[in-house]
Amino acid sequence: MEQEKKENKMGTMPVNRLLLSMALPMMLSMLVQACYNIVDSLFLSRVSEDALAAVSLAFSVQMLMVSFGGGLGVGVNALLSKSLGEKRFKEANRAAMNGIFIALLGAAAFFIFGVFFCKGFFASLTDDAEILKEGTAYLSICTIFSIGLISQMMFERLLQSTGRTIFSMITQLVGAVTNIIFDPIFIFGYFGAPKMGTAGAAVATVAGQCLAAVLGLIFNLKFNHDIKLRIKRFRPWMPTIKKIMVVGLPAMVMQSVGSVMNFGMNQILIDFSTTATAVFGVYFKINSFIFMPVFGLNNGMVPILSYNYGARRKDRMMKTLKLSITYALLIMFVGLIIFQTIPDKLLSLFNASENMMSIGIPALRIISISFLFAAVCIILISSFQALGNGHYSLIISISRQLVVLLPVAYLFSLTGNINLVWVAFPIAEFISVCLCLYFFARIYRKRIKPLEQANIQDAIV
Repeated sequence: MEQEKKENKMGTMPVNRLLLSMALPMMLSMLVQACYNIVDSLFLSRVSEDALAAVSLAFSVQMLMVSFGGGLGVGVNALLSKSLGEKRFKEANRAAMNGIFIALLGAAAFFIFGVFFCKGFFASLTDDAEILKEGTAYLSICTIFSIGLISQMMFERLLQSTGRTIFSMITQLVGAVTNIIFDPIFIFGYFGAPKMGTAGAAVATVAGQCLAAVLGLIFNLKFNHDIKLRIKRFRPWMPTIKKIMVVGLPAMVMQSVGSVMNFGMNQILIDFSTTATAVFGVYFKINSFIFMPVFGLNNGMVPILSYNYGARRKDRMMKTLKLSITYALLIMFVGLIIFQTIPDKLLSLFNASENMMSIGIPALRIISISFLFAAVCIILISSFQALGNGHYSLIISISRQLVVLLPVAYLFSLTGNINLVWVAFPIAEFISVCLCLYFFARIYRKRIKPLEQANIQDAIV
């Protein structure tokens, strides 16, 4: 018989207070990450255009690393939180240890890529000697030391899975702030450091990630009492690995789809002008300040849903979902108002030219129409992952970005009116929300509603 433990706060604390206590730290740390993305670009723009081009070309591989770590974290999060809700503490420990094991395998694969394949990767994209040199140096450092990024993401997920999001927030803040501080030091050679240019940005990045990973490990060992991380006598456990990957693999693929969409949209927009692609890039930097808090809300919601699903608490699950959707809609509504009323002010932050303003102002206004649909989609897609139905999330993501968005954008581009290309975003998001509601109705009927009957039978017994 497994050892009895005190009920986790995810099964006892009032739902609204619980959701806010878990989500707010994550929302704050996500905002810091959004700030870092912009600051990093500003520093690199002062190096050279070749430096920016090199880092842009490396982005697809970096997205693969993030997709692997994030998708694996989703699988571990769902299984660990569900196991705690079921009071299966040995299975929770297995989820944690096998998740770390898979993470290390992934880091080893990216290490091999960094040592042997980075130069070939860049050579397949460009024959510019300077970009090839800068890009290879940057990406080699990021991939060889990918253990920092992947371990950081795993340790943060373990903290989130047990409701200790304040520690997860601290690790993210420390990593991001370290990155921001080290960027100018290593890029420009301040305080006696070597002037490393683009490679300096990579050094700053992995330094922040490695520090955050070490801090995350310490927090899990000292403060995460719901799991025990023990290397001694650890053996990979295939049933647990399979459960993790059933949810995690679709999440990995789903996150990777975004990079494909980004590439495809840039191919469509560059036929209009390079300014159009610049507007698209600026849009993603600006919208991160709206979407990142919603993603932080997601990270707080998922373990609550998984835990109470394991504990068969339908009432707490539904209240968590309703509150999450409400808060997401409020955040996105604020974003919608900002994008509709002051798009020129947003673009001016990036020293937008007249041409960029003429393309960007209608673009921001049209794309932001999709924000309210996106709020519902983001929450429901994460709820599917929390309940072990990651394949639904994958179907929706592929449908939205590859089946609807890119083909519609391409067809509208044939009209020669760039404003119609932006309309593809609200159309894709509307279809996505319809799919989300359909799949949620199925999950509710098959998984959530039966919990009510199970609780009634338990009460009778």
